[in-house]
Amino acid sequence: MGIAENSKGLVLAVASGAFIGASFVLKKKGLKQAATHGTRAGVGGYSYLLEPLWWAGMVTMVVGEVANFVAYIYAPALLVTPLGALSIIVSAVLAHFLLNEKLQKMGILGCVFCIVGSVLIVIHAPQEHALNSVQEIWDLATQPLFLVYVAATVSVVLALILHFETRHGQTNMLVYLGICSLMGSLTVMSTKAIGIAIKLTLEGISQITYPQTWFFLTVAVICIITQLNYLNKALDTFNTAIVSPVYYVMFTTLTIIASVIMFKDWCGQSASSIASEICGFIIVLSGTILLHVTREQEQSNMQGSLTWYVGEDLIKGIEDEHLNLIIGSDYVEK
Repeated sequence: MGIAENSKGLVLAVASGAFIGASFVLKKKGLKQAATHGTRAGVGGYSYLLEPLWWAGMVTMVVGEVANFVAYIYAPALLVTPLGALSIIVSAVLAHFLLNEKLQKMGILGCVFCIVGSVLIVIHAPQEHALNSVQEIWDLATQPLFLVYVAATVSVVLALILHFETRHGQTNMLVYLGICSLMGSLTVMSTKAIGIAIKLTLEGISQITYPQTWFFLTVAVICIITQLNYLNKALDTFNTAIVSPVYYVMFTTLTIIASVIMFKDWCGQSASSIASEICGFIIVLSGTILLHVTREQEQSNMQGSLTWYVGEDLIKGIEDEHLNLIIGSDYVEK
């Protein structure tokens, strides 16, 4: 079952990255077309709502996010979460050909890094453990080591909100990003539990009557609301070219740690496989950062500021749409 389940999760994660990456470009083209005969969205216009391309982008993004959610049901977060970087590759390549937002050598190198790292992760990823009831997930969630992780996460989040936010929130982005990344790791764990409960219910093993199912749902809602609130604060306060890669690194790292603890993803794996997964993860992170911070050198010199490689307007869409809908990645990673 494990290999077959992992294959489903892999296909869904890759499809999710492709759909989400393509959706950014479709919506961007719709926004550009709308701007030619109406008020731009950036200054409060809504003419883009009449553009079929923009709606095609929205539908594509919804399909991608659903695929991402289902991928967590079939495969471990250690496999699914890093693959969120694929959406950035797809959007960068499509933007190069369709939006004339040129992909230069360092951007291409970032794409290669992401692909190589993803291949390493896929080859050495652990198999998904078969879970037959939400009660089994509850047993995993209440094991001492994971309870320590949850307690530490909640404690740090409360300290950041109650003490550090008022003093350093407007000057240090790690305050906001720490809150949404920590809460994001719990979001993924709880939504994975909900997804498995839905899957079992559809298979005829109802999980609706279990109070644990509703507990996981409540936790997911609280975590998502908190996460989105502080992510929006970070994006509104700091340079998005820096916020996005740092958030991707922090969120992905914490999600993998939480998954390894709760679902014991590394149990039964050899030291070489674990080391290969870690190397792959580091390579993906390096590629993601390269894609985020590189841009045509002459544009960089003219603007005097760091910008996203695949275009400011396109990445604005990534910030608002994908990073605020995480169940991942992606990605953004957004």
